[in-house]
Amino acid sequence: MNLESLEKAILQLESGIAQSLENPENELLRDGGIQRFEYTMDLSWKMIQRYLKHVAQVEESGIRTKKDLFREAARLGLLSKVEDWFGYYEAWNETSNTYDENIVQAVFFEATRVLPAAKDLLASLKNATRHSS
Repeated sequence: MNLESLEKAILQLESGIAQSLENPENELLRDGGIQRFEYTMDLSWKMIQRYLKHVAQVEESGIRTKKDLFREAARLGLLSKVEDWFGYYEAWNETSNTYDENIVQAVFFEATRVLPAAKDLLASLKNATRHSS
């Protein structure tokens, strides 16, 4: 399972968050960090989905929602604190409402929180795919 795109997305998210935190008044940097959060989350759930289908061979009919996907990933040890992933996903859904400053701040906060969780997910996926080969 090729995890290179997720790895690059995480590195870009880390860089975007760092730059935004160094320049908190710069809305453009903050918004760029949020965009990087968006595609890191998108790749995260897609990689989980790919792992469940192709490596763990989990029956797709039991996974109807993203919450089901995250629960199954947690059950298999890919994620810890599955409730946090529910929050990240809710924030991801809110990114279309970036005209509201309160939502922007909340989404950026979740972007900073997802970074270590995404790194843990990447490590878990690497470890799990290494052992399944």
